[in-house]
Amino acid sequence: MEVKKSPKADLESKRNVFLMLGLVIALGAILAAFEYKAAPTKTESLGQVQMQEVEEEIIPITREQEVQPPPPPPPPQVVEVLNIVDDDVEIEDELFIEDSDVTDDMVIDVAPVISTQEEEEEEDTQVFFIVEDMPEFPGGELALRQYIANAIKYPVIAQENGIQGRVYVTFVVNTDGSIADARIARGVDPSLDKEALRVVNTLPKWKPGKQRGKPVRVSYTVPINFVLQ
Repeated sequence: MEVKKSPKADLESKRNVFLMLGLVIALGAILAAFEYKAAPTKTESLGQVQMQEVEEEIIPITREQEVQPPPPPPPPQVVEVLNIVDDDVEIEDELFIEDSDVTDDMVIDVAPVISTQEEEEEEDTQVFFIVEDMPEFPGGELALRQYIANAIKYPVIAQENGIQGRVYVTFVVNTDGSIADARIARGVDPSLDKEALRVVNTLPKWKPGKQRGKPVRVSYTVPINFVLQ
């Protein structure tokens, strides 16, 4: 015997639809619960704010007692003792001056006399490092750099080997402004050092340095940069 059932009365075919519909309704209810806000009906329910007076605390001002140093001791009393001497006392120590004649046999020691010429020669040979008026190149420091830059000829061997650096040359400016005793204070390469000495020895006369208004010899150091372009 076959069971006859109307297809419209079969609920199994609509099971998925009812499931999805139930999920949508449940999700909507949850969202509505989160979005629900309860507003207060009266402001009186929030309570009252009362102002409470705060007593100001008075802090007493205290000062540290100054401790006075003890008074200085009184200065010692100076007692002057006067010795009264009678005028009749004779003085035993008397000064005697002997008169002596100069004879041919007498030898007189004479201190050597240092001539002013020797002192001037010693000052001329002395070399100063710092004086009141330092020596100056004609035209100033900028003119000195320009002169060196124009006179420098970069050695070919240094160019080929890529040698560059800064050479410090020390020399003496004489009282007449001429250059003397040029030497390398700190070198880089023999070829660069030789070229730096050559340029320094070709410098024109400077304005000499002065100490107490008098020209003196002054030591001077010039840095020369060798840079490959």
